Amino acid sequence: MGYSTELKNHQNEQHKFRVRLVFLVLAVIAAFSALAGRFYFLQVYRYDYYQTLAENNRISIVPITPNRGLISDRNGIILAHNFFVYTLEITPSKTDDLQDTIEELGQLVEVSPIDLKRFKKLRSQSHTFESIPIRTHLNEYEAAKFAVNRFRFPGVELKSRLFRHYPYGTLGTHAIGYISRINENDLKQLKENNQLSNYKGTEHIGKAGVEQAYEEQLHGITGFQQVEIDADGRAVRVLSSASPTSGNNIVLSMDAKLQEIAEHEFAGRRGALVAIQPKTGEVLAMASMPSFDANLFVDGIDYDNWNLLNNSLDKPLINRSLKGIYPPGSTFKPFVALAGLESGKRQPPFAISDPGYFMLPNSRHRYRDWKPSGHGAVDMRRAITVSCDTFFYGLAMELGIDRLTDFVRHFGFGEKTNIDIQGELSGLLPTPAWKKKRFKQPWYMGETVIVGIGQGYTLVTPMQLAHATAMLANSGKSIRPHLVNAIVNSKTNQVSLLPHAIADQLNLSANNLEIVKLGMMDVTQPGGTAAAIGTNAGYLIAAKTGTAQVVGIKQNEKYNEKLINERHRDHAWFISYAPAEDPKIAVAVIVENGSHGGSTAGPIARKVMDYYLLGKVPVDPAAAAVPEVTITNAPEVEEEPHD
Repeated sequence: MGYSTELKNHQNEQHKFRVRLVFLVLAVIAAFSALAGRFYFLQVYRYDYYQTLAENNRISIVPITPNRGLISDRNGIILAHNFFVYTLEITPSKTDDLQDTIEELGQLVEVSPIDLKRFKKLRSQSHTFESIPIRTHLNEYEAAKFAVNRFRFPGVELKSRLFRHYPYGTLGTHAIGYISRINENDLKQLKENNQLSNYKGTEHIGKAGVEQAYEEQLHGITGFQQVEIDADGRAVRVLSSASPTSGNNIVLSMDAKLQEIAEHEFAGRRGALVAIQPKTGEVLAMASMPSFDANLFVDGIDYDNWNLLNNSLDKPLINRSLKGIYPPGSTFKPFVALAGLESGKRQPPFAISDPGYFMLPNSRHRYRDWKPSGHGAVDMRRAITVSCDTFFYGLAMELGIDRLTDFVRHFGFGEKTNIDIQGELSGLLPTPAWKKKRFKQPWYMGETVIVGIGQGYTLVTPMQLAHATAMLANSGKSIRPHLVNAIVNSKTNQVSLLPHAIADQLNLSANNLEIVKLGMMDVTQPGGTAAAIGTNAGYLIAAKTGTAQVVGIKQNEKYNEKLINERHRDHAWFISYAPAEDPKIAVAVIVENGSHGGSTAGPIARKVMDYYLLGKVPVDPAAAAVPEVTITNAPEVEEEPHD
């Protein structure tokens, strides 16, 4: 009985073993089948995909950055170029201990915290087999010192790289602009514009002015090398390569010598100047003072210089030509005068007797003229010549704010000129609708009165006023201002001239234009507000002075600049074009807190016009940085000055 039970148990165990064995065999077969299936999937079905990945692990694409295009003035003077500098560069994959290498290098040549920060950032964005600058701009002594110690630093090489350079430092910085290191915002924008691939290996990009606006032309096309690498990430050989294409060269409309004279004549004062060729829209000079050295930004500006520029009360980083907004003062009067003539509100022989003030009907408030005793009998021409406030107070009231602003808007006020660089502001032409929206207040007639003399809410930029002056000189034809005249192809040297874009042509009465122009010509003649500017000029200047209030003064107070803080004094404006009979240059100048336009802004404009029209260079050794060029556009002039 016991034997049969044991036998039965033994048979059951054998059966269970055989069942487990069968399951095990089946599991092994299933596992091998799955493995074989996976092997087939990876090696056959997905062969192309994994072959590509393997190839990519073996081959790397190394970008070759192109040379940036040059920027020159209208006479061929180079304002932005590239030059070679010594750099110390480390290839991380070729160094045994990167940290020790950097520390030893620091004992041989100076490696600042800024250098280290830049190196770490670039390393995070690069392959281990790519060389990364640890120190740039080595001098000859430092380069020689490293060269004799080269054997001590495997993986470290002395190289030369192209760096951007602005040879005249602060000259025309706000117009030319500058380049600086690419940041996260730049990368985001490049990605949005599908340009990221063309910036592989590029460290810098245009940040302002022409350098920014014409970045696509200046940058060029990035080349590449296909490099075979080993398992340690070391380059083995170059498989193929494509050379980069240098950026195109830019030719500006700016005259570098004219620009230099303009900046020098500010003599440390704050302000801006814009000079335009009326018939072409070419910007001959665009000064914003004070300026700053664009070279500070090329390799990343240091903390001390950034604080100095950014925190300065003089705001050198602001492009006053495009972003400075000021009341136009009396420079607005020629355009108000034309509005009065074109509307029929003022026609010769209309004249007033100026008592030295203007009063609205049913009001006791006196809107004072700048001349307390008044100007006597004043018609339209004389009102411009002597800048009679009283005449324009009354004219503005009769025109009304809507008709006045609608007309002067045709000269570009209240709108951007759309010059070919970025950052321009549109100024302000106030209207009742604007005031209601901005201040939730109604418009008052007294506000219309002061708009007539360029005060109140009205704001303009120097670029707008120069453009409006050029339009007036050009009898109402508006040509878009531009800083770039031509683009030169880097491969073919073919010169592509940029067209002059006509924005508008106003249909103005020739007789009305003549009255306004004659009034402006008289401004620089005896009895005009800028008679000194026309003295011994040798050519006829049409002009208008202007004074823009910075702080208000009470009804019975008298303006005395000697008793006012310098930064609270009036701004000085001067607009002009010349020769008046055939305008070749139109100029707008503002000197911040300069008080009277004829005495501070006017002389700057005169020096600029003298050089451009006659080739006269101010006798001053400080104004000789830019080489002189032959002036070919000087008109014939009489020996004696005009009466």
